[in-house]
Amino acid sequence: MAQVPQRFFDAAAVRTWCGLSLRALGRAREEIDAINVYPVADGDTGTNLYLTVESAVAAVEAVFAAHAVRTGESSGAEPGRVVGRGEGPSLAEAVGAMAHGALIGARGNSGTILAQLLRGLAQVLAAGGETAHTGPTGPTGPTGYTDRRDDGDDGDHRDHTDGPGLRLALRHAAESARQAVAHPVEGTVLTVAAAAADAADAVEGDCAEVARAAHEGARAALATTPEQLPALERAGVVDAGGHGLVTVLAALVETFTGRAPEPPARAAHGLAAPVAECSPAHGHVDGVSRDRVHGDDAYRDDADGLGGPAFEVIYLLEAADTAVARLRERLDALGDSLVVVGGDGLWHVHVHVDDAGAAVEAGVEAGRPYRIRITHFGHGDAHTTHAERPPRERAQRAVVAVVPGEGLAGLYAEAGATTVLARPGEPPASGELVHAVRRAHAREVVLLPNDAELRHTAAAAAEQARTEGVRVALIPTRSAVQGIAALAVHEPGRRFDEDVVAMTSAAGATRYAEVTVAEHRSWTTAGICQAGDVLGLVDGDVAVIGTDVTDVAATVLDRMLAAGGELVTLVLGDEAPESVAAHLEARVREAYLAVDTVVYRGGRQGALLLVGVE
Repeated sequence: MAQVPQRFFDAAAVRTWCGLSLRALGRAREEIDAINVYPVADGDTGTNLYLTVESAVAAVEAVFAAHAVRTGESSGAEPGRVVGRGEGPSLAEAVGAMAHGALIGARGNSGTILAQLLRGLAQVLAAGGETAHTGPTGPTGPTGYTDRRDDGDDGDHRDHTDGPGLRLALRHAAESARQAVAHPVEGTVLTVAAAAADAADAVEGDCAEVARAAHEGARAALATTPEQLPALERAGVVDAGGHGLVTVLAALVETFTGRAPEPPARAAHGLAAPVAECSPAHGHVDGVSRDRVHGDDAYRDDADGLGGPAFEVIYLLEAADTAVARLRERLDALGDSLVVVGGDGLWHVHVHVDDAGAAVEAGVEAGRPYRIRITHFGHGDAHTTHAERPPRERAQRAVVAVVPGEGLAGLYAEAGATTVLARPGEPPASGELVHAVRRAHAREVVLLPNDAELRHTAAAAAEQARTEGVRVALIPTRSAVQGIAALAVHEPGRRFDEDVVAMTSAAGATRYAEVTVAEHRSWTTAGICQAGDVLGLVDGDVAVIGTDVTDVAATVLDRMLAAGGELVTLVLGDEAPESVAAHLEARVREAYLAVDTVVYRGGRQGALLLVGVE
């Protein structure tokens, strides 16, 4: 079905483009994964790009939803009313959300660079202010990009950009992405981005004409990437990250024309060689050189499987610009594939190193690193050749669980589960859960969402995994303590159905609660709470409002144990008082005979305390 075209690059166009990009990357994901061959042939570029854009889509949708709620509240309209024109977010808000969502959700080298491309584009589109065609040459200069005016056709207020603004945005995006890479190499996504900007600069016209020219320029550049990178030529493929960017630009064309460009013939443009012909001995660089030299010497032949650092380290970092400049130098000396993107105090860091601890310590010295991911390129990984790599045998059964803190992630991992970390205010998207199911590499998977609000996300992920041949059972756990109970009775040796029934029964027999702090004044089932009040929630509903964490926790525990129980599980967050666990353990020993208590450290889990009673 043809897409209804957007006339200008406004907030609605941003929303449309993000959605179309996500769908297009979903269709192309496996093909892009298959041609991921430099410098780490880990076969996940398509997946990483998809997850990055999925995060951007979620952020944009959240902005639109927030505006719909505010508009409804201010006008007294009924919930669900469609937001009219002029009532939604501004272009600056929409592109800002897109860039921020991509930044915090970026995955891998390619996703990190794509996040910077989107950020660079957003910086231009959001910088126009309130005057028409504001730009470096003045309010009416040809370099302006944001237009806020009355077009005279229907009398409403405009907040959009046109063709010249889009050209500027594409140029700035390409330049900012190249600057984010420590040692750029041609024949990568950076080359494709630059070609797109060059082609856009060569045309006059509206957003549709500029988008079409950018896509055609990028597609032509993609076809020549094997001539620039020997690894691609030997494998008979084009750059995977560049392929992903061409896919995103095709979605941009569809946004403004209503139709997606015709895909080029594979043979003519080299979009993908058959998988059997793709040699994973070399990998695509996504714009990062393994060595710090130029020309042909910038490529290191890793066909013998001896080259390459042992770890991929990724984290978000809150730090000042000056500290990040020093961090770049420090990480550049530690390893390669260094990409640092972001700004305004929030950065996304990606690097390949042999000493993962040193890379994290460098982040600690620069500011506050969090959402830290460390991947080990171990035996049979992407640094070994295809001939040397033994096929990884699928496990019969695995458990995939969403957990709210690093401490619980470690606990679940020790029990054999594959974990997905849910940060406060940043629930995982369905693509992340699907990716975790793939990482588990099992024929049968038990999925534990551990959050009532993730039930639809988890159901979508389970359905997607089933289409890929994985047998998935979704147990609707509402809290991490219910997941702990389910995991405790998990037995991979018994029949799948029996195991699922036992785990479901254990989770269902576990009442759950949490102690947290109110962020704002609100009506609750226990009365009105003020910002800063301590709340005790039992089975998802506010049951206690107080001012002292220990007192509220004790009241919650008493209410739960009034109905009986044999085991109390306490999971302490980083910000919980040190004395609360000892106080609750003592209370259980004194007041409830034959009830055991176990305490875990949850880390930065959002809630001060999680409580489970089995």
